[in-house]
Amino acid sequence: MKKNKWTIFVFLLLFGTALSYGQEYKTGPEEKDFAGYLFAYFLGNKVEQEAVCYAISRDGYNYLALNNNQPILDSKQISSTGGVRDPHILRAADGKTFYMVVTDMTSSKGWDSNRAMVLLKSNDLINWTSSVINIQQKYPNQENLKRVWAPQTIFDPHAGKYMVYWSMKHGDGPDIIYYAYTNEDFTDLEGEPKVFFTPKNGKSCIDGDVVYKNGLYYMFYKTEGHGNGLRLAITDELGVDKWIEQPGYKQQTRDAVEGSSLFKLINSDTYILMYDVYTKGKYQFCESKDLDVFRVIDQEISMNFHPRHGSIIPVTRRELKALTDRWGVPEGFEMPTDVNPIIEGYYADPEVMYSKKTGKYYIYPTSDGFEGWGGYYFKTFSSPDLKEWTEEAVILNHRTDVSWADGNAWAPCIIEKEEGKNKYKYYYYFSGGKPGEPKKIGVAVADDPAGPFVDSGKPLIDFKPEGINRGQEIDPDVFFDPVGKKYYLYWGNGYLGAAQLNKDMVSINKKTMKVMTPDKTFREAVYVFYRNGLYYFLWSEDDTGSPNYKVRYATAKSPLGPLTIPENNVVITLDPSRGIYGTGHNSILQVPGTDEWYIVYHRISRPNGIKMPYPGIYREVCMDKMEFNEDGSIKQVTPSL
Repeated sequence: MKKNKWTIFVFLLLFGTALSYGQEYKTGPEEKDFAGYLFAYFLGNKVEQEAVCYAISRDGYNYLALNNNQPILDSKQISSTGGVRDPHILRAADGKTFYMVVTDMTSSKGWDSNRAMVLLKSNDLINWTSSVINIQQKYPNQENLKRVWAPQTIFDPHAGKYMVYWSMKHGDGPDIIYYAYTNEDFTDLEGEPKVFFTPKNGKSCIDGDVVYKNGLYYMFYKTEGHGNGLRLAITDELGVDKWIEQPGYKQQTRDAVEGSSLFKLINSDTYILMYDVYTKGKYQFCESKDLDVFRVIDQEISMNFHPRHGSIIPVTRRELKALTDRWGVPEGFEMPTDVNPIIEGYYADPEVMYSKKTGKYYIYPTSDGFEGWGGYYFKTFSSPDLKEWTEEAVILNHRTDVSWADGNAWAPCIIEKEEGKNKYKYYYYFSGGKPGEPKKIGVAVADDPAGPFVDSGKPLIDFKPEGINRGQEIDPDVFFDPVGKKYYLYWGNGYLGAAQLNKDMVSINKKTMKVMTPDKTFREAVYVFYRNGLYYFLWSEDDTGSPNYKVRYATAKSPLGPLTIPENNVVITLDPSRGIYGTGHNSILQVPGTDEWYIVYHRISRPNGIKMPYPGIYREVCMDKMEFNEDGSIKQVTPSL
């Protein structure tokens, strides 16, 4: 797990986010889920301009202001001076929490007038809670403190905490960059401020901006009062003031600059360094891949506003929608039109269910993105409308909740069983086992579709059907026959096994067990549903890491066959022209009371999953409408972006 945490940490640092070492599970969006950028900035030196403003971009080059370039927060409500400057924003590891730090200052009172910063926290980028941290009041021996400028936040993996670093000037001394850690709630600083960085020449430095790349921390900072340019220092560990200063200046102009901020373009190895050319009232943007050589790209940049000292983070489709729902879509801004994936992050093998108890839809996937398909826990996501999906919880952890399995939690399925008036039980079937042992299928039970689920204590399927000597006991599917009023379990990899479940739902009637492998295209991931007198059997062909992983189907007149395979039986397959690959391992949803059907499946994540060393562990959950011909055959589904 340490390796996975470090990998996530590196990704989060690159995109201006942070990770708590106490977090057990992957949460929030991956790079593939980002659809644009949010620019937080302030406007100028007038009191009414010293406030946080927002702009958005789809490509990282062209920005349009939100809220008509007016503040999105009231500075008088969050600060002690009535003004704030230098907003630095980042995403926390849970994917839904955001931190912002700002200078608590109005320049109208003088450049040596402020003593405080503001810490802000939000779950939606719209509503923020705030805490003023007055350094002079909080700490002793600060009587000659002159100013507190330009705070930023980063996660320190060695300390396991968020760190705020900022510059301070005492008396006639130089501006020095200090740091302190925050408390867990991000409402206060803990411990005394310590020196973060001082140049070897002992002169002033301000506006530090740190990014992580290839095992090193790169800090761009301004040399205040002696050149007014951007220098670079590098270290491999935060909080020890052992920086290696790089020669020369990094700004690509002879004009004075400040407030640098670096961000990485989505799905790219290109970084953009932007900085405030404050004597000219403009920003300059430069591009680099190595953070050493920079190329001016001002000709590629457009903004309908004039920002001062800000920062940029990537945002998802959902977040762009929330921002524009609150402050309007700027004229000329093109909102994302993609509908897939429907869940942020790496997930696969989705099982979809409508719950009569709650009136909501649920998706139960495999947790993906782990080396060797090593995800060890299951989550569920809910939606009232099949549009907005909310992560509910981790519902089963193989390492803590299942005695006979401790890793590789794969391919679940679930069914809601009414066991009395308004009383329901949920039976959750899943694949698991111990390292080096054959895979098995277990069952866990809950009283609510969001859990908690309790494992039965032993595997349900830990054997191969008679005559089978290949494949794995994985990929269960549970089905209620509306005609015969019985429950069935299906499973298999390389073969298709089936059996009727006993009334207890945690054991099978072995006398009914049958091998139903349809043909040589069958690999795994059976799914069974009923419509208009026909039983449909869907399965996946090829390997889940193959671009050609696809879904086929057969029909039957009973839950145990025999199967009839249509001539053209592909349900969904790849579309290389749009970068869609590996469309497989599906479930099917019928909207209650209608003949409206959806296929929920995974694909290799776009746009870069297909380029990964093994794309079969970087998968994402998608959903598309599924339709039928008059004869009951399934129309081939065109996968959506």
